[in-house]
Amino acid sequence: MINKLKKFDWGILLLLGLFMIISFFIVRSATYGDPRYASYDTKTLIFYGLGFIVVLFVSMIDYRVFLKVWHVLYGIGIVMLVAVLLFVPEINGAKGWFKLPGDLLFQPAEAVKLFLIIGIAVLMGRRKGAPLTFAQDLVPIGVFVGIPFVLVMAQPDLGNAVIYLVIALGMLWIGNVKYTHVLTGTAIVVAGLVAFVMLFNTFNAEIKQYLEDKKKLHWYQRINTFVNPSEATSDERHQAENAKIAIGSGGLTGDGFMQGDMKNRGFIPYPYSDSIFVVVGEEFGFQGAAILLLLYFLLIYRMIITAFQCHDLRASFIVIGIVSMFVFQIFQNIGMTIGLMPITGITLPFVSYGGTSLLINMFCIGLVFSIRAHQEVYQLND
Repeated sequence: MINKLKKFDWGILLLLGLFMIISFFIVRSATYGDPRYASYDTKTLIFYGLGFIVVLFVSMIDYRVFLKVWHVLYGIGIVMLVAVLLFVPEINGAKGWFKLPGDLLFQPAEAVKLFLIIGIAVLMGRRKGAPLTFAQDLVPIGVFVGIPFVLVMAQPDLGNAVIYLVIALGMLWIGNVKYTHVLTGTAIVVAGLVAFVMLFNTFNAEIKQYLEDKKKLHWYQRINTFVNPSEATSDERHQAENAKIAIGSGGLTGDGFMQGDMKNRGFIPYPYSDSIFVVVGEEFGFQGAAILLLLYFLLIYRMIITAFQCHDLRASFIVIGIVSMFVFQIFQNIGMTIGLMPITGITLPFVSYGGTSLLINMFCIGLVFSIRAHQEVYQLND
């Protein structure tokens, strides 16, 4: 155990400690004055405490144990996604959370991210570095990712569903996929996006009426605000516009801790979760946002170094899958607050309030530590 502890990336642990401090104070500011969320800052520290225990526990386990039971983990994930659709009531217009004792919520879609990373690593690892083929590799991986993608879209949870695709694409990119397949896939995606925008604009009224009848009008508002910002009403644009105004008002140094005017007046929805970067920008300005981005850069950099040092290709795939997940979530969450990306329910890793997402992220860090600790016992014929 001592030998494994010596192989910890203490730089990453230091970064996690800094994220814990940042998250505590930003969540406290975001929930200040609202009795509904009075204990969220304290719960953040509790979740972080549990998260560090998870990191230690997972890092002591040989990561290949998870590779051996990848099909079991995947099956558990699919069962949870089906169960949440069939047996769980809607929360904020979506069926995505199991209610646990103590008013805690568990989101299966978060755990499935990790299960997909492990499963894809096993499927690609069977090629032992050889180029991936279409029939034997890309099709099975597509089905493997497609099933949970459809189930999560049905909740509906567009944010996590897109993350599944990003994880797969990031891992395939370093999995020796053929350039012809990359070009074909890129062409299909671009054509699909163009077709979607054209169809959305052509049948705009019908889509709006249909989603309104299904009580999913917020989906239309989010898409229409991004695709046709000039045509969206002020009510539809207010979240995106208020976020940009708040971040812009922060200037270079910000308004000060707990002094964010837009946040304090209630113009920013979910400031402790989806919109937490707005609080950072408004209260700590460009300097605070830049420091936060620097911390993310250092975290990603340290994990990429670990991926390069792996002897086991499957371990490299796992680390890159985790990196892909983190990078996209950071880009999407920040991008939607400054108008670069459509608004989704994706949280900011290690900063936003949320027990399930934080514990899954800490599990991922523990898995990276396990990979670092167990590379010396790797056997080529394992």
